[in-house]
Amino acid sequence: MYDRQQILSELVQTASTKIVLLLMDGVGDVPGEKDKTPLQAARKPNLDRVARESDLGQTIPVMHGVTPGSGPGHLALFGYDPVKYQIGRGILEALGSDVDVGEKDVVARANFATIQNNIVLDRRAGRPSTEESSKVVEKLSKAIQSIEDVKVSFYAGKEHRFVVKLTGEDLDDRLSDADPQKEGKPFVYTQALAPEAERTARIVNKLLDEIKRVLSDEPKMNCALMRGFSKYPNLPQFPAVYKLKAAAIATYPMYRGIARLVGMEIVQTGDTIKEEFETVKRAWNDYDFFYVHVKKTDSYGEDGNFEAKVHVIEEVDEALPILLDLQPDVLIVTGDHSTPTALKAHSWHPVPLMIHSKYARKGLSKAFDEFECARGTLGTIYAVDVMGLALAHALRLEKFGA
Repeated sequence: MYDRQQILSELVQTASTKIVLLLMDGVGDVPGEKDKTPLQAARKPNLDRVARESDLGQTIPVMHGVTPGSGPGHLALFGYDPVKYQIGRGILEALGSDVDVGEKDVVARANFATIQNNIVLDRRAGRPSTEESSKVVEKLSKAIQSIEDVKVSFYAGKEHRFVVKLTGEDLDDRLSDADPQKEGKPFVYTQALAPEAERTARIVNKLLDEIKRVLSDEPKMNCALMRGFSKYPNLPQFPAVYKLKAAAIATYPMYRGIARLVGMEIVQTGDTIKEEFETVKRAWNDYDFFYVHVKKTDSYGEDGNFEAKVHVIEEVDEALPILLDLQPDVLIVTGDHSTPTALKAHSWHPVPLMIHSKYARKGLSKAFDEFECARGTLGTIYAVDVMGLALAHALRLEKFGA
């Protein structure tokens, strides 16, 4: 099998063109209320107008029928084979939270959760505020400094999320997730996926028990779920591969983390979609490529909140003229995966894709939604091929062969 990224890196040429990748996390859905998806139900005149002037299609993040995590979904859109580069969510959350990760460290993404009689009632502990969860992280930091001879560190994240870092000799990240992934299921411990990881698994499980003990008096945040155990991986760097100076504008640590891992520069931004788009405007002259992440489409999909997901899409549409006024040579609007509100989880469904440039085969599509994208000019493609299309539309690829 040929290496797509390697081929692109050999064809890339420098240019003055600019690319914007607007990623609405989990935007894809299935018909729900009134037999419409949130994209169909949303009032979005700007996105629909752009769709009429764009190539539309849909992406498969990993393989047909395979439900992707956010990490694989993002890596694919950045042009990295998500099967070749399998990365634990822990390192993404850690780097996005500015946690220093060294050779002796294993990091994990953690959620505060609510447990009763060993059954996980709420995987997100009622979505506490960042301020509330930070106080509980501080409580853990004071109570737990080590397990056996391994140093333990805790770092607050957004809302119910936090990072756990283990520092010690001969730690191994080949561990299963200590997370049942669904509510109403029993609390689970990690298991070693290789003999060399047995000791690390034992330490993590002792830590999970200690966390439950320390948090036993908390009404909601009374245990922790951990997943994405990882050491620091080495990936080809985005700026070197594509000859692009790349900026990442994201409000949540994990998404800043994956951008940092591939070599993008993190640009500080505000919490609202409008503030994110204004950040692109301020940084416009300093970068060639802008990755802009919108989180709440995914959050409300996981909550099963159809109307709230619609509202976020409308909020994106209302702010979109900020990006359009910059006249990017290429504007890509897509998601990293689908998160149907009916499932309250990521799914295997194809993801809507729109590529706007003056070289697009426009005129076929009438709106930006799952069904218009399914019949669009791009067809159904793998997400890993989106970066090649972005570079081509930006006139940043030389001809292949004689």
